[in-house]
Amino acid sequence: MQYNKPLSSKQLPIYIIGAGSIINAAHLPAYQIAGFTVLGIYDIDHTKAVATAANFNIPHVFFSVEEMVKHAPANAVFDVAVPGSQTIPILNQLPEGATVLLQKPMGENYTAAKEILDLTRQKKIRAGINFQLRYAPYILAVKDLIHKGLLGELNDIEINVNVYTPWHIWDFLQAAPRVEILYHSIHYIDLVRNLLGNPQSVYAKTTKHPAMPQLSSVRSNIIMDYGDMIRANILTNHCHNYGIPKQQSYIKIEGSKGAVIINFGALINYPRGAADSFEFILLEEGKEAQWQKKEIEGSWFPHAFIGSMDQMMQAAEGKIEQPDNSVEDCIDTMACMEAAYKSSEEGGVPLPPPA
Repeated sequence: MQYNKPLSSKQLPIYIIGAGSIINAAHLPAYQIAGFTVLGIYDIDHTKAVATAANFNIPHVFFSVEEMVKHAPANAVFDVAVPGSQTIPILNQLPEGATVLLQKPMGENYTAAKEILDLTRQKKIRAGINFQLRYAPYILAVKDLIHKGLLGELNDIEINVNVYTPWHIWDFLQAAPRVEILYHSIHYIDLVRNLLGNPQSVYAKTTKHPAMPQLSSVRSNIIMDYGDMIRANILTNHCHNYGIPKQQSYIKIEGSKGAVIINFGALINYPRGAADSFEFILLEEGKEAQWQKKEIEGSWFPHAFIGSMDQMMQAAEGKIEQPDNSVEDCIDTMACMEAAYKSSEEGGVPLPPPA
């Protein structure tokens, strides 16, 4: 696990490719908070790009990626938020040696992820993936406790999501062959990896729901295997349509010296959301341990998106060797995702014949 405090000292110019909802709801609000400089935007739908530029005071709107590349200075950071199928065509148009932040996931499957990795290596592109949960303010607070040794050795991570997600608002998911793990639980897989490293193996089952039969899967159970002394479980259900009171989403992290429970509200009553909470307990010899609350400024959306871009800037400035969220690292998140789907398809161990 790396722990790099934000922020980069120098504000490199950002050029955005894509003007969809994630750019408008998360990227650009985050960059405004951080004081990052966005100088240009392009979208295949020029009208959307113009509207986004007007809303966020972006001075240049381009008609093509080629036009943007000609205009952008050598130290520009390209923020690419396009459908996964368009990632490689966009990378082919960007200059060699560019700094690029790619929207997650890293392609639609592990094969595509490897193609993206190979292309960035060939073109010497400094590329990162926007697995931004790593940089949510409450996760940075956990990393600070870990960095200071206050939690001890981590031995248990549990992520539990029981909410109602209106999947219909994302049209492209209706026909997608993969949904829940690839577009949602992948954040949690990436977070576990970021904290514990790569697992030995992955067990998983992802399922459909009778209320949403058109979607490939909307619920998942994922076990990331780190041997006999560490437990890492991810449990998600996006079909809890029984009112808000029993919806929940939490991350529990336990170590040999302390524990943290984060209730993250972004998914509750989505997209309205609810308040987050951060509670922790530290064990001290001779003292009675008590749970404490800590106020955390900011949340997953939009604040975590600052961290993803900041990593790219720090790497471009030479402050760190490579971004924490580099394609070289995130390819392993995609490998875990692929293993989860393979495990789900192969199924469990059948029961023995009746005695």
